[in-house]
Amino acid sequence: MLSFFKVYKKFAIVFAILSIIIISVIYNTLNVYQPLPIYQPAHVSSELVDSTIQYKKKYHKIGHFSLINQNGQTITEAHYSEKIYVADFFFTTCQTICPIMTDHMVAIQKEILNDDEVMLLSHTVTPEIDTVAQLKRYAIRKGVVDKKWNLVTGDKKQIYDLARKSYLAVKDHGNGGPFDMIHTENFMLIDKKGQIRGFYDGTNPEDIHQLLEDIKHLKKEP
Repeated sequence: MLSFFKVYKKFAIVFAILSIIIISVIYNTLNVYQPLPIYQPAHVSSELVDSTIQYKKKYHKIGHFSLINQNGQTITEAHYSEKIYVADFFFTTCQTICPIMTDHMVAIQKEILNDDEVMLLSHTVTPEIDTVAQLKRYAIRKGVVDKKWNLVTGDKKQIYDLARKSYLAVKDHGNGGPFDMIHTENFMLIDKKGQIRGFYDGTNPEDIHQLLEDIKHLKKEP
């Protein structure tokens, strides 16, 4: 009887080890790396896509821009070349969603502060109010770190075209004229090639957590 249990005990140990190995192999096989989606105009709600690019199913990237940051420096897409970045649209006098969004951008900044691959970019939607001096005051008040985060102002039409035709961030109504006003809680995750890889509600803490996880995921891409 004792010998039987000794044999059974050895069998149970071997079986347990084999089971662990098999489970690990299956898990690793099923847990294959899945890249984040690449958002194209044709894959996004037509309400958020300018009619001139709704047909595009590939090759969509953030277009050229030339704007001025909180330090009076000209910022172009070249500053974000080979960088992962989070973009949004805000205005400094907003009393509704923008303070929440900015606080969440501050939280993201804290997480990426020592990561040279990741940056932030916030575009004002009221450039006539948000001058360089106004953006600088706002940046100081919010704790913006210049090397990580540009708050940009400039030509209103250019900014609004970026929101509608590049970032696919807001409804396609308006032309960037004097009476046009956009207001969106969207955060966009942009990869090193200038492609949109995610949309997030900038007022939702759960979305911010997911955004930070997706940044880690995106960094694994070759």
